[in-house]
Parts: sequence; C-alpha cells; structure tokens
Amino acid sequence: MRLGVFIRAARLPFLTGSLMPVALTGALACWRGTWEGFFYFFLTVLGVAGLHTGGNLINDYYDSFGSDPINRFATPFSGGSRVIQNGELSVETVRNLAYVCLGLGVICGLVLMTHGRPWVAVLGLSGLAAAYLYSASPVQLMSQGLGEFTIFLAFGPVLTLGAFYAITGRATAEGFYVGLPLACLITAILWINEFPDLEADTAVAKEHLVARLGLKKSLLVYTGLMLAPFLSLPLLMEVFDFPGHLFAGLVALPLAVKAVQLAWQTPPTDEEFIPIQALTIKTHFLLGSALTLAFLYAAWL
Repeated sequence: MRLGVFIRAARLPFLTGSLMPVALTGALACWRGTWEGFFYFFLTVLGVAGLHTGGNLINDYYDSFGSDPINRFATPFSGGSRVIQNGELSVETVRNLAYVCLGLGVICGLVLMTHGRPWVAVLGLSGLAAAYLYSASPVQLMSQGLGEFTIFLAFGPVLTLGAFYAITGRATAEGFYVGLPLACLITAILWINEFPDLEADTAVAKEHLVARLGLKKSLLVYTGLMLAPFLSLPLLMEVFDFPGHLFAGLVALPLAVKAVQLAWQTPPTDEEFIPIQALTIKTHFLLGSALTLAFLYAAWL
C-alpha cells in the first residue's frame, strides 16, 4: 500500500480537528504552570491521533455500504476518502487499518494509566466509543441525529478535559470549557460538509441533523456555530481569568464571516461550495493556533 493512499484513506490532514484542541490544552497547562513533561503530551497526541484516524477509517468502511457509492457530489472535504470506491483499498483493508489505529489509541491510554492517570480509562473509552459508534452499525450515531452532538463533545470539551488531565494529572473545569470555541467550529466543519452529501445521505436514511432540519434552517445553525466561538472568548476570560491575549483569536473572525456569507449565496452542489468548506476548516485551525500561541505567550511573560 502506497503512503499517499494511506494518507488519503486515514484523512491525515484533517487530524488538526483533534490535535489542535490538544495543543491548546498543552498551552493552557504551560500558562497555569501544571505542565508535567513532554512524555505525557506526546502520548496524548499519539493516542488522540490514533482514535481520530481509526474513526475516519471506520466511517469510510461503513459508508462504503451506504451513501458513498451513490454520492454524486463528493468534494475534497466530504463524501469520504473514496479509496474504496476508486478500488485503491478493499473494504477489509480499510476495516483492519481502522482497528490498528484504534488499538494504538488504546495502548497510549493504557500507558498513561500506568503513569498515574487512572481516569484516562473513562475519558479514553469515551473517545473510543465516539470514534466507533459514530459510524458503526447498528448504533450509527450519525444516522440518529446524534452525530453532530457527539462530535461537539468528542472534539471539544471532553477532548480538552481528557487531554488536560493526561498532560497535567488534573481534571479541572477550565480544561473542559476551554474546548468550547473549537467545539463549535469542528461541529461547523461537519455541519457544512453534510450539505453536499445531503442527497446521498437521505437516500440511505442517514438522518443527521442537516437532513432533519433542511438547508435553510441548517444555514442558520451554521451561522451560529461559526460566530459563537468569538462571542465565547470574553466569557471564558471573565470566568476563568484567562489572559486578555486570547483576543488574538479574533484574527480568525474575518474567515468565519466570509464563509457564512458565501454559504448563504452558494448552492451546496456547486463547485464554488468547496471554498466554503475550506474556509470553515481554516477558521478552526487559525482560531486554535491563535489561542494556543496566546496562552504560550502569556506563559512566557
């Protein structure tokens, strides 16, 4: 198997969705003075990457029996990796790769547990369950209208709480709530990516929230998800006495506004919709980077 095929199958460039929250909590730990060493940070990154990659592969595996083969509007950001549909990997290979990646996440969790992090068992199993049950039959949270809420928690406050605990050995409220801005944006990424897939998803009874609400109401939700992170920054700074440097996150606001404006003007099946998906991802990455650097700068002062 060629490396490029694996990168596309695992959707490795999209790991920023899970690793940016880990970087943010690492920076928070540095600012609070609770950082306990690169060893814990490395295991956390590796474990989270394993669970996220495994979840991507499991999603491709189950969607290969559902919406992916009939999706006429796949984009670089939605519709799956297409490695199964293009005959580059068999469904069995994708499934086995998923189990290997999920196993890597479990191993990292076990190592953390042996190093004084017993609650990783609960938090890690929550991540494992989310990665698997989001796509796997018969549960398929993505088809029950629960997928978006699952992603909000799993890539937002639950992830940052777990990462903060793994890195510092402490579970705190700020470790949970610091994940809210990125939780909104990772949900916005999933949300907008469901627009081009809507026809194929509804054909196979994949009843996610976009399918249930319809495009017009879903555009309103998307607008809220894109703007809420910036409104949450003053609240987080007030409640947890976070440094004012976090206002650096406003650098991502123009991207969010542009994405929202274009989303209201562009049909999801047009090729011009692809830049909207890209802008949503860039907003998540830029906000996460700005907040991470803000905490690190405040720690350095």
